[in-house]
Amino acid sequence: MKDKNEFPKTLKEATDYFADVDTALKFAVAMRWPDGVKCPRCGSVHVSFTAKRRVWTCEDCPNRRQFSFKVGTVMEDSPIGLDKWLLGIWLVASAKNGISSYELHRALGITQKSAWFLEQRIRLALQSGTIEKLSGEIEADETYIGGKVRNMHVEQKRKRGRGTGGVGKAIVMGLLERK
Repeated sequence: MKDKNEFPKTLKEATDYFADVDTALKFAVAMRWPDGVKCPRCGSVHVSFTAKRRVWTCEDCPNRRQFSFKVGTVMEDSPIGLDKWLLGIWLVASAKNGISSYELHRALGITQKSAWFLEQRIRLALQSGTIEKLSGEIEADETYIGGKVRNMHVEQKRKRGRGTGGVGKAIVMGLLERK
């Protein structure tokens, strides 16, 4: 590709481009830090890069803390490589009608469980418009969703018992970053 910041247009281009881990890292760094690498903890620009381990060392943090590209993003704490993450992002973002975790696992060569995890994180990032994690003041709320006891069959009521609260209902939780 001509421009390093240009996103691949076809699956073949994406596969070839993100196959090399160093190229994938350069692309991701250019997308996340267009003005130069900054420490995700303190925001310092005084960082040095260790190419062998693909990590940066912050000169201003106590004990010269190290960080990788994934720190502070939805990719943090994931053993899945950056090359697979970027190809997964490309597949999910370019699929007109969505993509299943089974299709993603076959395309990336990872387990279905890992593909489901990866897809959930990618969808979260696409929904919020950034790969950064939630920070600052965050609202949280939860509820139970399910049918009413009075609408249940007699046998279901008997199995469930009286006063069981939310047993048998789905728990739903929502998070919102205030800004």
